[in-house]
Amino acid sequence: MTTARMTHRLPKAATAAAAFSALALTLGACAGTAGTGEAAGGGGEAGEGFAYDAPQEDVDAALADLDPVEITFQPSAASPDSVMAPAGTVFKEIVEERSGGKITVDLVWGQAIAGYAEVHDALSDGRLDVAYTLPVYDPAQFAAINDLGTVMAAVAPSPFTGELVANAVGNELGWNNEDALSTYEEMGLTPLTPFAASGGYYTVCNKPVESEDDWDGLQVRIASTAQAAQTQHLGGSPTSMEYAETFEALQRGTVDCTLGQLVPSAEGGIFEVAPHLGYTTEASFSRSPGAYLAGSSFKDLPLAYQQIIFDSNALASSGGMEAVIGGNADAVRQAKEAGGEVTPFADELQEEISEYSVELSEQAIGNGLIGEDILETVEASESDWSARFEELGYSDEGSVEDFDEWFDPDTDFSGYAKAVYEEGTAQEHRPS
Repeated sequence: MTTARMTHRLPKAATAAAAFSALALTLGACAGTAGTGEAAGGGGEAGEGFAYDAPQEDVDAALADLDPVEITFQPSAASPDSVMAPAGTVFKEIVEERSGGKITVDLVWGQAIAGYAEVHDALSDGRLDVAYTLPVYDPAQFAAINDLGTVMAAVAPSPFTGELVANAVGNELGWNNEDALSTYEEMGLTPLTPFAASGGYYTVCNKPVESEDDWDGLQVRIASTAQAAQTQHLGGSPTSMEYAETFEALQRGTVDCTLGQLVPSAEGGIFEVAPHLGYTTEASFSRSPGAYLAGSSFKDLPLAYQQIIFDSNALASSGGMEAVIGGNADAVRQAKEAGGEVTPFADELQEEISEYSVELSEQAIGNGLIGEDILETVEASESDWSARFEELGYSDEGSVEDFDEWFDPDTDFSGYAKAVYEEGTAQEHRPS
């Protein structure tokens, strides 16, 4: 490492269960939307629950008479060896430790049970109990989520703190949007994280793309309607396809670039066929958000089990950030090793992206699903979370070009996860 990594090192948690101790706030179980109703009422058929900050002995007592259960969780990663794997493995560790082994999490890798096109159906019909999904793949069904992803272009990009801030902001936007929450409810699904901003968007191309002229006629794989519009506006031709098809499309020359997050590009070996990485420093492309959802069987679980799963998903966002940010660093390394260029877009191109992002945001606001003051909300939330994460010791110490050199892969993101859960809106939706 050639540059200082953080303003101060955050201590590693000794165990997964330690995420529940030394809390910044004293919190009880809060009334909310997830897991509520007759079947989940405290003391009813679902049994007694416990406070989020309860000592382990209280949790053990609440679970004492409950039968063990196994839940099937399909995270986003292709395998347990993937750079994306912590988003799944950390959840499993926290659930199983907090439940004293009474909840077993069966991790299913590589969308083996259901691809993104059918994952919501798999949650509804019981093939999956918990899954990472991509609502933005169905913008008509999940219109509010799609619009929120569009306005997220307003958040300043960076490969480290920018990802933390964007995901904290997105978490708040999702929990505060009734249209998004009601859509999940109507499908019989329970949101654990209704809006996961995931990673920022970069161009990964078979040739350098830095200026406006470079976009002329460019065939670009995109993931959302807003990105399709942005690509067309810049002179390119958008192509919609699932990410699993991207490597072959780039290899055959069907597309010139993918506009996407870096972590799946790193996992999928995309840099072997498209080694050139382009990025923004001021402007940003719209996000294609995901979600963590529980299926139709969730509300049939005992209340204490619901609470463990809900809490664990929130705290496991530390693993999600490890995957996203670690994937960013790995992608930069892979691009360099493949002989590619890692370069920011020219100022004129960034200005064009920024101006058009504002136009797209105004159109999204006009749909009436995300609030007329959403951009002010995003700006205020971004400012608050930026300051909070700086207090916790998270800071950028370089640029994307040298991110593989200055990022510390041992960074502990549990402080991030606890702050977002304890100080954000999600607590209001904890099963009770």
